[in-house]
Amino acid sequence: MAELQYKLIVGLEIHVQLSTGSKMFCGCAVQFGGQANSRVCPVCLGMPGVLPVMNKQAIEYAVLVAMALNCRVHSFTKWDRKSYYYPDLPKNYQISQYDLPLGKNGFIEIPPVEVKVEGRVGFSPPISSAAQTKKIGIIRTHLEEDAGKNLHATGDFSQVDLNRAGTPLLEIVTAPDINSGAEARVLAMELQRVVRCLGVSEADMQKGNMRFEPNVNLVITKDGRHYKTPIAEIKNLNSFRALERSIDYEQQRQLDEFLETGRVMEMGNKTTRGWDDEREVTTLQREKEEAHDYRYFPDPDLVPVEFTDTYLANIRTRLCELPLKRQVRYVNEYKLSDYDAGVLTAERLVAEFFEAAVAAGAEPKRVCNLLTQVGLKLANEAGCTLAQLGLQPADVAELAKMIEAGQVSATAGNTILEEMAKTRKAPCVIAGELNLLQKSDTGQLEAVVDQVLAENPAAVADVTGGGKKSDKARSFLLGQVIRKTKGQANPKIVSEILSKKLP
Repeated sequence: MAELQYKLIVGLEIHVQLSTGSKMFCGCAVQFGGQANSRVCPVCLGMPGVLPVMNKQAIEYAVLVAMALNCRVHSFTKWDRKSYYYPDLPKNYQISQYDLPLGKNGFIEIPPVEVKVEGRVGFSPPISSAAQTKKIGIIRTHLEEDAGKNLHATGDFSQVDLNRAGTPLLEIVTAPDINSGAEARVLAMELQRVVRCLGVSEADMQKGNMRFEPNVNLVITKDGRHYKTPIAEIKNLNSFRALERSIDYEQQRQLDEFLETGRVMEMGNKTTRGWDDEREVTTLQREKEEAHDYRYFPDPDLVPVEFTDTYLANIRTRLCELPLKRQVRYVNEYKLSDYDAGVLTAERLVAEFFEAAVAAGAEPKRVCNLLTQVGLKLANEAGCTLAQLGLQPADVAELAKMIEAGQVSATAGNTILEEMAKTRKAPCVIAGELNLLQKSDTGQLEAVVDQVLAENPAAVADVTGGGKKSDKARSFLLGQVIRKTKGQANPKIVSEILSKKLP
């Protein structure tokens, strides 16, 4: 068989529902759930004679994301009608943007990606500098309205819920710079962090706030010639797992098809495919339409959107340090692990809480441990933020200082943080009430150490004899002192006393 090589080429279309109070062109509320077709009006139902009105906040959110993605924001853009028939599109067209999108020619940085062959799972190695990131091009960002939702769960018929129809939808189209399912997954996760950090979307995939449509094909080199397989667009993926695995499957399917048929890309042979999550295969839905099939034309009911320099400058002031850059900074400045830095920067409010506690004089790693091991767990269980738990950065900083000073143990510190969330009391007060303050009085502890040494001559002999049993015996004696003091002895002081009394 002739030598064959191939490269996977993926471009992503990402749809992000914006967290506005009302829909894109009418006043209906944007809320998840609720009775079907209860949040609709003549405008989003496409009734004759109605007129759309632009949502100002949606436009501001879209501009903010475009800026964060390093796009050029056009000072002049317009609305277009994208015509097609589908049951969940009551107007038979979608208001979107075609030739003059809101933003163009940007990029997003993602961490380096490797692939574990077994299980097809992607992961990001530790990142310590921006130089290690990869840039994925952003071709365009544009605003449009979401469609409704077809329901297929009842009987042998389908139903349509139009509550979602008209929700502001930001579409982000990447360049075909992605070369693995794992890389697509990492990009999607990073984009989720970005829109949440900016506060423009919940990006909750279970609610349909964020959906992915990868365009996948292969560039194959065989006998010195290059071939491109037909592009397949996989529709409406709503999980990182489905995104990665559908791309991996499609890569192998297209390779097998090329080897069997030799079919290559040409005009009109793009396809749209669905993802079967149970069987983990893509299935053919229809031949993919070209742009001219949608009969785009300027919407006659909406005026163009023009931005002044002052308007754009004002929105730019709302930009903040984005998650990946903040993560790199935490690794370098605070010497946190890449994992811990990633957890803290996943949510903007968590990162700001952490930095406020560090600014209050606490040791960064200690604050990190308190937040990641206890604080975030409590907030997740309560379905709220750290601040909503009643915790204050200054109080968490005080607790971290108490642990560092040996006033309480790390384990006691976790207990105190839980009580702080329940009672709103200061950590020093809780430590006293629960009798968690560690004893550091050398005189008192020496008496306990002497007692333990007298009661455990075999362990003392193991320590003095050296060898393999020495370290284990020393740890045993330390544990006995801690037990006799009911966990209140300062381990550091006890270790120092043991070192003086034993060789």
